[in-house]
Amino acid sequence: MALSEKPLEALLVHLFTHNDKNLEWIPMKVRTAVSTYFNYSYTFGQLILVGIAFAIQHWRWLQFTLATPFYIFFLSSWWFPESARWLILQNKADVALKHLKWVAKLNNKEEEGKTLTTAILKSTMEKELSNIKGKYSVLDLFKTPIMCKIACCTMLVWFSTSFAYYGLAIDLQRFGVDIYLIQIIFGAVDIPAKLLGVVTLSYIGRRFTQGTSLILAGSIVIINIFIPKDMQALRTSLAAIGKGCLATAFSCCYLHAGELYPTVVRQTGMGLVTTMARFGAMVAPVVKMTGDYIAFLPMTIYGGMAIISGIAGFLLPETLNIPLPDTIEEVENRAKRSAEKDADSKKDEISLQETFTSKTEADHLT
Repeated sequence: MALSEKPLEALLVHLFTHNDKNLEWIPMKVRTAVSTYFNYSYTFGQLILVGIAFAIQHWRWLQFTLATPFYIFFLSSWWFPESARWLILQNKADVALKHLKWVAKLNNKEEEGKTLTTAILKSTMEKELSNIKGKYSVLDLFKTPIMCKIACCTMLVWFSTSFAYYGLAIDLQRFGVDIYLIQIIFGAVDIPAKLLGVVTLSYIGRRFTQGTSLILAGSIVIINIFIPKDMQALRTSLAAIGKGCLATAFSCCYLHAGELYPTVVRQTGMGLVTTMARFGAMVAPVVKMTGDYIAFLPMTIYGGMAIISGIAGFLLPETLNIPLPDTIEEVENRAKRSAEKDADSKKDEISLQETFTSKTEADHLT
């Protein structure tokens, strides 16, 4: 974590303006890049899987080999630092202070870290602490208009992204290419797709990237239905591009949703949407079976859901270069200010148009 030249201000700025758990420890200016780099671990995992599956072809031993690392990672998770912002909002400023001093030490700012106290941390988040209630549940995601809209749209986006992604993945053999080769192709296409995603996320925005990648992926999946089966190269290429778009959408999902949900319910919101993603992965094979009755139906459903969720993605607020919210009230207030700003802009536009019209009519009369 990069800290600025001013010692105390540096730590406070890092904690309270540069905010899911990983996001809160990453400076805003590199949040998009770091989040995408994390997602590359999934891509490289897909590529490594090809080699492991080729070497261990008995499915039981393959499953055992792939499952074993999860136990190690589960145990290591107990050593991850909890979100400092969340700890302060949960009246655990002493634990947050301990984590912050550890982070300062990692960044060679140990002396600056010593100047921090629990009183300073609490005073910095005084407003947020005054608006917070005791406990939050998943129901709090639906109690206010804007939060309800965010929750419903992100649930649809996550469900459809996972649904279409695994819908393509379980149908690899349909393309008539060696299953190991097609897995490599489908894994490798993520590399340029996610790099392109970093550019659009950083310079255009999260909402554009989310919506466009899903609509483009859905359109490609549906177009592929009409490509003759003897044109395998074209069909495989289109499928790979569609999968790349879904990989970009997945990268954006984690970043955008984490920035939309306030600190007090961020983990609850992320838990909800990731559950919807798992549900989408479970439903995908069931939908695949409908192809036994109508050949084009599965891909039509996969593509259609991706397009619908892409439209829903455009309904979400933009979060590019905006500090993460801490409370539900902050989310609602931001939406109100944004709506008021848009209303004022429209009034100014109408006023200018009326002035121009009046002037034109006056000139015409004279």
